[in-house]
Parts: sequence; structure tokens; C-alpha cells
Amino acid sequence: MDVIQVKNLVKKFKNFAAVDNISFNVEEGELFGLLGPNGAGKTTTIKMLTTLLPITSGYASVAGFEVSKHRNDVRQNIGMVFQEPALDKQLTGKENLDFHARMYGLKKEVRRKRLTEVLNLVELTDKQNELVETYSGGMQRRLEIARGLMHSPTVLFLDEPTLGLDAQTRRRIWEYIQQLNETQKTTVLLTTHYMEEADYLCHRVGIMDKGKIVAIDTPRNLKNTIGADVVTLELEHKDGNAFRKLPFVKELVEHGASISVSLNNGEHQIPPLMEFAQSRGIKVKSVELHKPSLEDVFLRYTGTTIRERDNAE
Repeated sequence: MDVIQVKNLVKKFKNFAAVDNISFNVEEGELFGLLGPNGAGKTTTIKMLTTLLPITSGYASVAGFEVSKHRNDVRQNIGMVFQEPALDKQLTGKENLDFHARMYGLKKEVRRKRLTEVLNLVELTDKQNELVETYSGGMQRRLEIARGLMHSPTVLFLDEPTLGLDAQTRRRIWEYIQQLNETQKTTVLLTTHYMEEADYLCHRVGIMDKGKIVAIDTPRNLKNTIGADVVTLELEHKDGNAFRKLPFVKELVEHGASISVSLNNGEHQIPPLMEFAQSRGIKVKSVELHKPSLEDVFLRYTGTTIRERDNAE
């Protein structure tokens, strides 16, 4: 059963299409990710699905309710964790959760039960009576996830849930998200520009760029579309086209003065690549070998890396 349905969804700001005719479905219990750089349209998509922005055209439904026609019903069935912190730091963790539950009309006994459950889930039971202003960044993020779960939503939306956190804290948040998806059976839609986050967490990933979804599949299947190791050569000058003549090069993508070539048994093909460069007088500044990743998938579909696209914003 599809909990989220999106068909030909468009969001325009004057003549600019921030979201440009995208379509995808999210199944019940799925952990689905929208992966892309800043400005790709991920947050705009979530804002439309959570009724925070009107839809320009197209169709979207969440938890069985058409977003444009049943805004209140959609809101009753979703939880939301925003990019920017939205906690009252002058309240305790428990008070933040209790206030949120009251806003959703949960009765006292239900509130008490859910408080215990979600605090246990994010391991903040021993900190529940402390002011949020004393929490670390990771603790605040965990509390925001707990708050989004208080009213037992059908779908939890997480917009860049680990943005700005250190690597260790980010990994811990991943574990909480994975746990709530598995134990609470909560459908999760998250946005991220962290490749490893999408790869680690998501059952399926939609890769977004310039308002469009350029590919959707499981992380494994997306990486299998590359089908080979990737060797990246940083060249002194833009001489990459010459390497297309090599018979063992399956695919070549140029990005600036660097090239990424897809080939089998990459570690064994580096010497022939270097010999070819030397024979043509092409100066190679650095060589990098890596197995297919979602970064390579993004590069294949867009011609740039997410980092390059982020830096261009």
C-alpha cells in the first residue's frame, strides 16, 4: 500500500520551477530518501507534502488524503522534524513533548504513555526534566524526533535530520531513525545531501537535481547501474577525451579538468591508464580508486558531484 503518492508535482515561484514535474510513491513502512544538493528541491517537496506550501500543479496524497483538499487530515497523520531547531529551550524535554501532545489533543493517559515510549526510544528518559538549553545538539535532534512521534503519526518527515552534527552523533541519529522505522513501523521520508546517510538508512532513494528526480531505486540497484569500479584522475589540463579510446574504459565522465572512468578490476587498470597518459604527454596530478557509490550515481546522471553543486549555490 502506498502511503505517499506524488504525480507530476510542480512548485513554481514566479517563473522558476523549484520542483519540476516529479512523481514517486512511498510504501507503508518504507524508509524513503530524497538525496540531492542544496537547492535541488527536496525541502520544497516536503513542504508541499506537509501542507506548508501550496502546490502549483500535480497531485499528492499522504496517508490516503489528497494534500490540496484535506490539509487538516494530512496534518493529523504526519510528524515533522525541520532543518532548523524548533524546540522551546526554556522548557524541559518532557514539557516540550507534553505541549506538542496537547496540541494534537492527546488525552492525559495517552500523553503519559507516549512520553515514556518515545523518551525510551531516543534514550532521553534521564534528561527529560532538564531544560532543553542544556542539551547538546545531538540530544536536541533526538528530542525533536521524539516530538514528531508523540501523536503516533502514519508518516514521519525528516528534513536533513543530521545537518550540522558531528560524524559520531550523526551515526547515532541514524540508529534511532532505523529503530523507529523497524519497531514503530513508522513510514519515514527524509531528505539529505549526505551520500552515506542515504546509503545506510534508505530502502529506496530518489536522486534530485534542479527540481527533478533523475533516478529512483534501492541504493544497491542504483550503484549497480554503474556496474564497475571508478578511477578518478585529476589532470593538469582538460585532456580527458583522449582516454575514451582505451578499450577497457566502459564509460567516461568529465568534470572540469578531472575525469572519472568506469572499468572492471580498477586497481589492475591504473598502470595502463598512467602509461597511456604518459605516452600522450598528459600530466596526472592525482589518482583515486573507489567502488561504485551514490556519489558516482549522482555524477552519472547530472555530470557533477553533489559537493560541486553545493559549492555552486
